[in-house]
Amino acid sequence: MEDDKIISLYWQRKESAIQETEKKYNRYLMKIAYNILCNQEDSKESVNDTYFRAWNCIPPHKPFMLSTFLGKITRQISIDILRKHHSKKRSGSEYILSLSELNECIPCNFTPEQALEQKLLSHAIHAYLITLPEETRNIFLCRYFFLDSIHTIASYYNATESKIKSKLSRTRAGLKTYLEQEGFFL
Repeated sequence: MEDDKIISLYWQRKESAIQETEKKYNRYLMKIAYNILCNQEDSKESVNDTYFRAWNCIPPHKPFMLSTFLGKITRQISIDILRKHHSKKRSGSEYILSLSELNECIPCNFTPEQALEQKLLSHAIHAYLITLPEETRNIFLCRYFFLDSIHTIASYYNATESKIKSKLSRTRAGLKTYLEQEGFFL
């Protein structure tokens, strides 16, 4: 079923909206959740919570891209579950690993006093990403938004892991330089 029809079902408050969402996006959302949580049961919980939150958010929201909307919700819920279950680092989590890679170019202090700076940083990162070639941008997003492993990304692009690591390293270095030029001193 097309996204606009699924969204219409939500707006009509028909329970089939959740069933259609699950049919179309369950695998995609499970992948996002599992990359963060590394646990099948927690991932199922996250995805089920995503459907519930989508039901409560649509309406009043009318997402432009349902996949992105659901993916963002799943990411947020999965990160919250990870924080709730584990106050220390969890080995094997692509979430922890990918964040540690970004430490060299993005500050990790997210206090309420820095909310405006974080928003400006977000806009600057977006501005940098749109300047990248499509493949490089997609590799960056696979790693740091979808939290895919290096091995998985290499298989997507029929490339070696070494090539993907190198491309990510150059992209992070470029991002760091760009952010410094924009006034973010790291």
